[in-house]
Amino acid sequence: MHEDYILATEGLSKSFGGFNAVSDVNLKVRRGAIHALIGPNGAGKTTCFNLLTKFLVPTRGTIHYNGRDITGVSSAGIAQFGLVRSFQISAVFPHLTVLENVRVALQRQRGFSFDFWRSEKVLRGYDARALELLDEVGLATDSDRNASDLSYGRKRALELATTLALEPDMMLLDEPMAGMGHEDIDRISALIRKASVGRTILMVEHNLSVVANLCDRITVLARGRILAEGDYATVSDDPRVIEAYIGAGHA
Repeated sequence: MHEDYILATEGLSKSFGGFNAVSDVNLKVRRGAIHALIGPNGAGKTTCFNLLTKFLVPTRGTIHYNGRDITGVSSAGIAQFGLVRSFQISAVFPHLTVLENVRVALQRQRGFSFDFWRSEKVLRGYDARALELLDEVGLATDSDRNASDLSYGRKRALELATTLALEPDMMLLDEPMAGMGHEDIDRISALIRKASVGRTILMVEHNLSVVANLCDRITVLARGRILAEGDYATVSDDPRVIEAYIGAGHA
């Protein structure tokens, strides 16, 4: 049976001087999946993520998205194709309200980039959709608060809302639950699951247990290469994965 992959890399590699940070990564992300890219510190997952989101140029290899070769496309260009990296454009205005942050993202999605001088009437036209998005992530009651006043977990929820405002087909989440306690991890996991309806999500994560109940497929990197791949049960029992984490000082 032919799998429908929305994102695929072939031989993706990145070297810095003589150091191979990522080596021959063949990653396939199935359309509609929640896919995690995990690994211990120094595994190359951040470099791989930066290659996928066009913050770095690969030394070798190709990246295809929706059947299109995007290896040479800029980060702004891939966003226009519906491939959006979360937290690169989000919650960047701590002194704006929660509602205003989402409104800015909606303006950007419509092609009006950060037009604070636009009339209040035009800006108010975005409010209904902004409130819908805030309601989706459980922040409707915080709409008038300054973004800087939100707790860490709620700021990440706001970042998710601003990303959803860009109407992505695929979201790339960079450690969305880093630094969170169990309660916030559960909350953001639920929001990611909700946001995944009708779209694809690839998330980079350090902690294997965080993605246990969330992801359909997990790709484990170690020393810049794919070490193992499969569902949580498969990769968590893999002796190579256990050794990689213990060897990196993360039992």
